[in-house]
Amino acid sequence: MIMWDPKETIESVGLGKRERKRSTRVAEAIQMELSLFFLQKVRDQKLSEVTISRVEVTDDLRSARIFYTLSGGEHSRKHASSALKNATGFVRSHLAKILNLRHTPSLVFIYDAKAEQVREMETLLDDIASERNRREGDS
Repeated sequence: MIMWDPKETIESVGLGKRERKRSTRVAEAIQMELSLFFLQKVRDQKLSEVTISRVEVTDDLRSARIFYTLSGGEHSRKHASSALKNATGFVRSHLAKILNLRHTPSLVFIYDAKAEQVREMETLLDDIASERNRREGDS
C-alpha cells in the first residue's frame, strides 16, 4: 500500500519550497551583518542614522550594491554618502572577517529613494481621499 505524501504532491506541481540562489543568501547575510554593524560598532555620527534597506549581490559574488536610507534630510544624506564612501574599505574588511567567503564582494553604497517615493505616494493618496470626502460632504 502506497502512502500519500502531500509534500510530494505540492512539489510536483511546483508550489513547494524552492531553492534560493547563493547570491540571495549572501545578500541576506550581508544585510544582516551590516545592519548590526551600523547599530553597534560604528562610532561616526554621520553613519549612526544609516539603515540598510536591501542588498543586491551579483551571481558571481564579486560585487554588492547596498541600498540605504536615512532618517535625516538632504544635508545628512550628503554627509552620510561621503562617510560611506570613505568607510567602504573598512566595511569590506569587516565583512571579510565575518563572512566565510573566498572573495569578499566589492561594495557600492546607493541611497534608496523608494522610502521617499512611498511617502510622497501616501501623501497624494491621502489628499485624494480627503478631496473625495469633502466632495461627498458637499453633495
